[in-house]
Amino acid sequence: MSNYKMGLPTRDAYGEEILALGHDNPLVYVVDCDVGKSCKTIPFLQELPQQYLNVGISEQNACGIAAGLATCGKIPFVTTYAVFGSMRMLEQIRQEVCYPCLNVKIACSHGGLTPANDGASHQGIEDMGILRTIPNMTVIMGADYWATRKLVRAAAELDGAVYLRFTRDGVPAIYDEAAAFTIGKANLLREGTDVALIANGDVLIVALEAAELLEQEGIHARVLDMHTIKPLDHEAVLAAINDCGGIVTIEDHTIINGLGSAVAEVIAEEGRGKLVRIGINDQFGESAPYHRLLEKNGITAAHAVAAAKRLMKR
Repeated sequence: MSNYKMGLPTRDAYGEEILALGHDNPLVYVVDCDVGKSCKTIPFLQELPQQYLNVGISEQNACGIAAGLATCGKIPFVTTYAVFGSMRMLEQIRQEVCYPCLNVKIACSHGGLTPANDGASHQGIEDMGILRTIPNMTVIMGADYWATRKLVRAAAELDGAVYLRFTRDGVPAIYDEAAAFTIGKANLLREGTDVALIANGDVLIVALEAAELLEQEGIHARVLDMHTIKPLDHEAVLAAINDCGGIVTIEDHTIINGLGSAVAEVIAEEGRGKLVRIGINDQFGESAPYHRLLEKNGITAAHAVAAAKRLMKR
């Protein structure tokens, strides 16, 4: 039923934007963990070899090298998979990047359930929540090709640590080249005052499809793309509480400590508003086609519609 055409994986957007950034600024470096083919940085190696370091399958070393580069004024992008970038090198991110406030970017493909048939070992479903807890870290996931290109460039321009999450497979094209993005500010995609749907990344399309279904029943749903979960756009969440009362969050991530938890914290501190979190429950992923995994975890437009209606009845 979607009106959106399938687009490229967001890892492709990263590969193209990092190459453009490297040409624009010789301080931009790629520190690759031997996944250049998967993470689309081979063109960067071919065109800008002096700004490219392949350190092999050694993420902890990659982070340390990137920290060293940052102390010399470089802008390094450590490139790997989400499971490795958020967990294998977490101590190094905390101690060597965030504690000294260094300008290092952690650019990770294969986020969430998008590795699909690769199974739980390759599905980074905890990554954004883990990185959200570390001081001085910004956490971002673009929803499609153009969102990701704009946010990668914004991350390069931001002085500080940033975690960027990308998809392995293609995602629907929601934005065009003219779209504007500001780190820490949600994008309002649909107006509505009956209920708010807040999503990000590859499942922003779920929120948009749910809003279309609700519109057919006379229910006007606000849709927010919360591409940055840290720092969270508190003003957008507060406006959703004030205008809509009920919020449904939708994420390709465990519901613990991710987007839903971030929104829940605002609601709890405000002492008002209602929330339903849609995402992966307290469990590991498994091997199956991507859309089957979304369905099994209730990350679908139908589930979002049902959740919105439950909120409106409270």
